[in-house]
This record gives sequence, structure tokens and C-alpha cells, in this order.
Amino acid sequence: MSINHPELAEKFATNVERMKWHDKALWFVRVKRDNQAKSLDEWEELRNTADKIKSHTLSHLDEYLEVFEKNAQARGIHVHWAKDAKEHNEIVLEILRAKSVKMIVKSKSMLTEECHLNPYLEKNGIEVVDTDLGERIVQLRHEPPSHIVLPAIHLKKEDVGTTFEKFLKTEKGNSDPTYLTRAARAHLREKFLGADAAMTGVNFAIAETGGIVVCTNEGNADLGAALPKLHIACMGIEKIIPRLKDLSIFTRLLARSATGQPVTTYTSHYHGPVEGGEMHIVIVDNGRSKILSQERYIKSLQCIRCGACLNTCPIYRRSGGYSYGYTIPGPIGSTLAPSRDLKKYYSLPFACSLCSSCSNVCPVKVDLAQQLYLKRQDVVDAGYLSPTKHNALKMATWLMCRPKLMDFAGFMARKMVPLLPRALVYSKFNLWGKNRELPPFPKNSFKELYKEKKGIQ
Repeated sequence: MSINHPELAEKFATNVERMKWHDKALWFVRVKRDNQAKSLDEWEELRNTADKIKSHTLSHLDEYLEVFEKNAQARGIHVHWAKDAKEHNEIVLEILRAKSVKMIVKSKSMLTEECHLNPYLEKNGIEVVDTDLGERIVQLRHEPPSHIVLPAIHLKKEDVGTTFEKFLKTEKGNSDPTYLTRAARAHLREKFLGADAAMTGVNFAIAETGGIVVCTNEGNADLGAALPKLHIACMGIEKIIPRLKDLSIFTRLLARSATGQPVTTYTSHYHGPVEGGEMHIVIVDNGRSKILSQERYIKSLQCIRCGACLNTCPIYRRSGGYSYGYTIPGPIGSTLAPSRDLKKYYSLPFACSLCSSCSNVCPVKVDLAQQLYLKRQDVVDAGYLSPTKHNALKMATWLMCRPKLMDFAGFMARKMVPLLPRALVYSKFNLWGKNRELPPFPKNSFKELYKEKKGIQ
């Protein structure tokens, strides 16, 4: 079944109050990001360097993955390869069953969300507890994350209070953040102490050392990986960076772009199992090689999952994460999802105003606006665009290819539309006016104003 972004976005926007605070909350993070970026004179130099490192790594990905595997194994880490989500889940289950694991604690990992690991393990009798606070909140509500960094950003503190009342038996009506945080901490501490195994994602895998790096603000990955004897880390093939010294470039960019912090609270390095324990790393492809083979979309694999493009996107901020119907929403998800399944996600490249703000804030210079523009052409070429939209675009193209007729149409619109009755202007044929007012029509066209300003006759 195809994802209909406009329909899902309309559903989210029906609650105007929620839409406004969602927009406001994310813009607050975007402003923090801007302030942090401006605090570093070398910000653009860092972005350029990160772009070069990622670009170089992707062009030699097979070599660096082999180096990483060799160095990780030399440290006593078991390395596994998974071609897709199914194989990833089966590998994880096999490891857990070999150790008779009944319950695992898991830090935030978008890859495991992408592979739908939680329901798979639960179906096979293994309890999975997400330990990132936001992740745990949405897990209790049986919802997926709506944002890759702020998974419960679509919820108010009152929603969290109600959720904790039901599942953690907190005081009725108490939505004080400090009270709720303490309740969550006590609840999760029991889970940490009772877990048979820990699972983490991977922010960066260093080929030179054979180790991985996980960045969190809550320390949940550290506590989870330190207590049980079994640690499983799951990573996409694109998480590789060549050298340890490259890491400093990305850690300076990641936190500032994600939440407007100078650095994440915990940047933890794992270079082997705990004493007497086992560490496994599962390296997953799951469609990434296909993207790697497409030159015009390869830069989407440079993404470091900071979420900056989501926070700045005017569409995401007003339509919410669930309107994208994919694990990763927003501009980066709108290019990754169609790369995986164009027919299912054909509407996502159009969930964009092509304002290029996403490209401008991306810390690793993924050309998101350009990719979404190209994806639209793929959708049209594949014949997935609705006849209504396709015909409208064809008519617009026809008109724009005839400048004099375009000028005349604009002239007539400026003269006639303000005189038409409101019921006619805001009819079902004016989709633009469905939830908003048309702006006042100007007296002159842009072309006329431009000529006047430049003194052109």
C-alpha cells in the first residue's frame, strides 16, 4: 500500500494547537543549532572536511569495511554480515538464543527500527526494553518514534503523564517533568539490572581501530552495555569512518546539529567485550548497496542521523513524523524511502517546498533539495504520479513555455480574481485555499517590478 503523505499530513494538521507547538518546539532546536554553528569560526570548514571524509569513505567502502572487520575480530569482537532486515533479525535472535536470553535492554537505534527488530524478538519470546526515555515513552504507547533524535516530540508532558499512569502506576494527573523523569529512572533501573543482554546502535565505526562509538545524552547505552555479559551492536554499512582522528570532526558537528549542544553528554567507545563477556557487531546492508550504485543519490548515505534537516523543514514541522510513514521522516527520509521502494513512497519527494533549508543545515552537505527534485522526476518517469497532479504540471509547463501567454494569464489573474465571489475562489478546485487565505494580488508582476527597478524598457 502506498503512503499518502498529503492525507496523513492533513490528519496531523487538523489539531491546529498541536501543529503549532510541534512547529515551535522544533524551531527552538533549530535556533539553538544556529547559535552553536555561529560560535565556531571553522564551522563551514568542518562541514567541508566531513563531506570529503564521507565521500572518500563511500568510494572505498568495501575496503574500509574489511579493515574494520579484521581489526574488530583482533579485539575479540564477533562480526556478522546481514544482507537485509530479515537476515539481521535472524542473526540477533540466534545470538540471543545461544545465551538463553529472555530480556534485553536496547539504546536508541534507528537501524533496529528500520528492521522492525522489536516485534520480531517479542514474537519469539524475548522482551525488549528501549532505554532512551523518549523511545521508552513511545514504546509503552505502542507507537514508533516520530523523530530520529527526539522520538516523542509529538507528545506533550500531559500525554507522558497519562502514559506513565497507565503503565508505571504514577500519580493520577501528575505531569511534572521531574516527577515523571524520576519515575522512568526507577522503572528503567530495574530493567537494566534484570537484563540478560544489551543492544546498542552505532553512531560511528572506526576502521582503523575496529571499535564503535555511541553518542547519547542519558548514558543509557553505557549502563546497558556495562552490566550484562552480552553486548550486540547493530550498524548500517555507511557508519564507517576511516581513522580515529576523523571522529573529532563528526562529534563536533553531530551534537550541535542535532540538539544545539556543543557535545553529546556521553560519547562512548566500545573496543571489545566486557571482562568474561561477548561482544557482537552486526553489519547491515538492507538496500544501502543499491543506493551506493546510484551516483545521484549516493550522498544520502553520508547522513549521520542528526535530524537537523527535520528541525528546519517547514513541511515536517507542520505535518509531524508519522505523515511520512517511514522509519526516518523529513527530508532525508523522503529520499531514502523512495530509494528503497519508489512505488510505496512516491508521495514523499513532493513533501517538500524545495526551499533548500535542509541542504543548508546538513552538517555533511547531503544535497537533499537536489535529491528530492530528482526523485520527483523518477516518480513521473515511473508513472506513479496521480493523473490530476500530472495533468496540472503538464498544463503549467505548457503555460510557462509561452512567456507572452504567461504574462497575459498573470495580468488577468491580478485583475479578475480579487473581483470574484469568495465562494468561487475558495471552491474545491482551489486546493491551495483549502486551509489558508490567498495573499493579496499585487498591482504589478515581478517581471514588471524587476524591469522598473533596473530601468529596462
